[in-house]
Amino acid sequence: MLKSNHAVEECRKPGRPRDEAVREKILAAAVELMEESGYARLTCDAIAQRAGAGKATIYRWWQNKAGVVIDAFVESVTPELPNQRLGSLDEYVTVHLRRFAKVLLGSKGRFLAAVIAAAQDDPEVETAFISHWLKPRRQVSRRILEEYRAEGELRSDADLELVLDAMYGPLHFVLLVRHSRTTAAYAENLAALILNGLKPR
Repeated sequence: MLKSNHAVEECRKPGRPRDEAVREKILAAAVELMEESGYARLTCDAIAQRAGAGKATIYRWWQNKAGVVIDAFVESVTPELPNQRLGSLDEYVTVHLRRFAKVLLGSKGRFLAAVIAAAQDDPEVETAFISHWLKPRRQVSRRILEEYRAEGELRSDADLELVLDAMYGPLHFVLLVRHSRTTAAYAENLAALILNGLKPR
């Protein structure tokens, strides 16, 4: 992967406990600025100014600009995407895909698309996105799928990494290519297709 031409502002590691109110203002500012101008034009200076905080505060709490942006995305979208076990495998897959599809239709979808685009050229964005968002979400989902499999709802030979790719890959594809829309109907049809291949034979 090529190194981005855009300089990434480095920030120091945490040096003291966070003031949660200031932290929330910084993350909210990052969300607003990402939606307004995109990642390439975003700076820690702009975030600090919008949040009414000192840039040194950001430097104490995040390693770099990418870390601020990804944390802002994670905290803004997590309430809309709770990742808990539901009553059955069918319900889990269908509800989670429907929720994710709904998120992608709004401003958080544009935010995610901007992050993924930035990650293609900036290794720091890629690393922060994978470590702060992708891996933790997949770890929880994998554990839940393992529980369904142990109870006989999911094929014993199913590759769970491939299952997760099949669940979320098409929605990401639609988000980025924009040949269609991530509607509830699309999510439900996708869930039905996936579930048909997951049931024990």
